[in-house]
Amino acid sequence: MKHRTRIYFNAEQRADIWDRWQRGESMSSIGRLFERESSSIYPLLQRSGGIRPSTRTRSRVALSLSEREEISRGVASQQSMRSIARQIKRSPSTISREIQRNGGYDSYRASSADQAAWDRAHRAKPCKLARHRSLAKVVAAKLNQQWSPQQIAGWLQRQYPTSEHQRVSHETIYRSLYIQARGVLKKELQACLRTQRTIRRSKQASLKQQGLGKITNAVSIKDRPASVEDRAVPGHWEGDLIGGTHNSYIATLVERQSRYVMFAKIEQKNAETVAAALIKHAQQLPTELYQSLTWDRGTEMANHRDFTLATDIAVYFCDPKSPWQRGSNENTNRLLRQYFPKGIDLSSYTQAQLNNVARQLNERPRKTLAYKGATQDSGIIVR
Repeated sequence: MKHRTRIYFNAEQRADIWDRWQRGESMSSIGRLFERESSSIYPLLQRSGGIRPSTRTRSRVALSLSEREEISRGVASQQSMRSIARQIKRSPSTISREIQRNGGYDSYRASSADQAAWDRAHRAKPCKLARHRSLAKVVAAKLNQQWSPQQIAGWLQRQYPTSEHQRVSHETIYRSLYIQARGVLKKELQACLRTQRTIRRSKQASLKQQGLGKITNAVSIKDRPASVEDRAVPGHWEGDLIGGTHNSYIATLVERQSRYVMFAKIEQKNAETVAAALIKHAQQLPTELYQSLTWDRGTEMANHRDFTLATDIAVYFCDPKSPWQRGSNENTNRLLRQYFPKGIDLSSYTQAQLNNVARQLNERPRKTLAYKGATQDSGIIVR
């Protein structure tokens, strides 16, 4: 098996990843930009709990490299500290400390002194909960009571309106939970949060807030005719996608009465591609044998109206998190894993190979069909 070389992100790439993460893009979509799985993006984000590290900047009052070069020239020409201080308009004590902490008169060098100052400034300032352990204990106790960080912050504000050291913002609580390097709140307390996430997500990551992730004009499965529910007549199908590695997918279609199976190769998991593939497959069957399609709430069927207009096939959607409402399709997907195990790249299979697998499944005897195959008495003939 060929192993992919490890990718190292440079500063520009890391900044791009954080920009996209903050805009609400998924790790999978970010990974595709670098031709990598989401598992390549996760470690970078996880190190700081999904919270973007602050960009390091020098204090406006700190000595600059040009000032240190002036100090170095003054030291080389054996000027006094007061003389050097007058030239760069700094306090003599500032010059004295700078020289003493960076090798003294005999060893002072501007570039090494500047780098040492930058390294020393990297020491993290303890957060409020680290400085006030009693406050951290109160926060941990409230988290164990299933209080949200915002509720804790609001309660502390009411309890101690005039005591600053006994209050903390909800953002500080989140950061102390997700950035374990702070060593303040135990990682186990993340399980007390409602979301159960291991890293922090951007507000923009919520598909609901953006109006995304919803199927517009969706017809509920509750409005599906009774004849479909009791499998009285053929021509009503259930569908879904199964996934493989490298964002590869196959559309699986099962006829409810006969359990006849069809598969469609999907190039990309987006609404346009899925609709086009399903339209092409629907045209292989007589109209009377393809009257409706029941799907889950996946956004890959967001273009269901285009599919219906092109095929005159009604589309019904299951209730959220209710896979049993497409029981025949779910069972078939489990059978399909015998041919296409999890963890393989499905894009390497041709449509002809998928058709061959479908034929084998259709010829297998089924207990629910009195041990007949789906091809027997189905009346379905693919054009």
